[in-house]
Parts: sequence; structure tokens; C-alpha cells
Amino acid sequence: MTKEVLLSLKGLQYDLRADNQEFETITPAEYYHRNGNHYILYDEVQADSTDIIKNRIKFRDDYLEVIKKGPFNANLIFEEKKKNITSYETPFGDFIVGVDTGKVKMIEEEKRIHIEVDYRLDVNYVHLADCTISVDIRDRDVGLPLS
Repeated sequence: MTKEVLLSLKGLQYDLRADNQEFETITPAEYYHRNGNHYILYDEVQADSTDIIKNRIKFRDDYLEVIKKGPFNANLIFEEKKKNITSYETPFGDFIVGVDTGKVKMIEEEKRIHIEVDYRLDVNYVHLADCTISVDIRDRDVGLPLS
């Protein structure tokens, strides 16, 4: 895997009102592999702002961590069969976020890494949604499949 990669993040939230929400982001990113951990670094710009959120994704076999720094700050940890609680800081106030992870599955190939995460999301100790995240990392010369 090269340093310069394309990152695809897809998510789906199944909430209690059956108002399912999907998102997808495709962005250039940087990839590193150190001490048995994989790292992805990328910037995120909010649609209604010029503020930049610096993101770092750290992962290995059954573990994924997302760190956000900027107007939104969080350290979300997805560990298979564990619940982690963290503070999610926003310009509108802080929230307590619980992430109860069911599975983390990683498939590593020569020029691609794919990760699937299933989890339950709680906000301020109230169950909000059942969710999935799909992370696809590819060398930039390979590109991403069309959705």
C-alpha cells in the first residue's frame, strides 16, 4: 500500500423511527503502517463552513479508532464485543457517546484494505441507532469502485 490513498467511508444508521440515514465520503488520504497498526489521515470540511476537521483512523484486526480534532472533537473506539464511552465535543455543546461494537472485520490485500464495523450508537445514555460503517482504502492508482 502506498502513502497516497483514496478513502471511502460509507455508513448506515437504522434508527428507532425507521428513518434510515446513509452517508458516503470519498477523499484523498495518507496511509501509514507502524508497529502493527494501520493509520489513515485525512481532512474533512463541513458543508456549511470553511472549518477543517483533522481526522485520524487507527486500526488493526478487531479494533478501529477515529480521532477528530477541530470544531468537532472526539475519540471514538470500536472494539469487537466491547462498549466504549467518550465525549463528543461540538460547537453546539458536548454529548456523551456510547459505541457498543458487535463486529470489526478487516480484509487486507496488496493495494486495498476493507473494514466493516457493526455497532449500536447511544447519545447521552439513550440508544439512538444501530449502525454500520464500511471503510475502503485503496492506492490512488487503483481507484475506488463506482457505487
